[in-house]
Amino acid sequence: MSAETAIDQGHVEYTIAESGIATIEFGHPLSNSLPGKILQKLADTITELGQNKEVIVIVLRSSGEKAFCAGASFDELISIKDLETGKQFFSGFAKVINACRKAPKFIIGRVHGKAVGGGVGIASAVDYCLATKYAEVKLSELAVGIGPFVVGPAVERKVGLSAMSELAINATEWRSAEWAQKKGLYTDVFESAEEMDAEIDALANRLAKSNPEAMAMLKQIFWQGTENWDQLLAERAGMSGHLVLSDFTVNAINQFKKK
Repeated sequence: MSAETAIDQGHVEYTIAESGIATIEFGHPLSNSLPGKILQKLADTITELGQNKEVIVIVLRSSGEKAFCAGASFDELISIKDLETGKQFFSGFAKVINACRKAPKFIIGRVHGKAVGGGVGIASAVDYCLATKYAEVKLSELAVGIGPFVVGPAVERKVGLSAMSELAINATEWRSAEWAQKKGLYTDVFESAEEMDAEIDALANRLAKSNPEAMAMLKQIFWQGTENWDQLLAERAGMSGHLVLSDFTVNAINQFKKK
């Protein structure tokens, strides 16, 4: 598989049930690592469904049975040659996080497997996140010479500065789904995807019968203090865009590729 075909692959699809439950699914053949085009489409889809009057609640999931999301596309990362391209690349997950933040509907996250980097950012940006015991987490950015700058605010908001720092500093170690639950990232952890899906269905159906106006007001309250995130996450994307051009990071990425 060439870098070009990997960057061009991936999907974002959605359905809207009569009950008002919208389900968004994203995916990519390479462990659900997401190129910029797919991240843009995912952000646009979340925004669109957030404004759709037929939608009362949103379920966000990824395809497959292994990784939930392995972060941003590595093939796209290694092709960055200038600051503007780097900033645009790292703005991908910023757009998704901000779309989740601004959507006036509750978003339920379904994390069936491992989440890395931007995947942890997505899990942190939903309003209510359920996972299986296989949903380990890792912020691996420092290991390739950058840092979790863009996802940092969302992760810190959910798990606190101490736990976010632990993930960011110990960038090569996985943390278990149980760890993530104790820190507040996951509301509950299940033995199987089937058990998790049953709980998601029950919760989504309860919310579909709730007052949309009340839920929109609650969501606004939950996200108070994040009104500056459009600017903040753009600045953070610039930090990563700068670092990815450095000799240190280029060498770190090349070493990572050899593993």
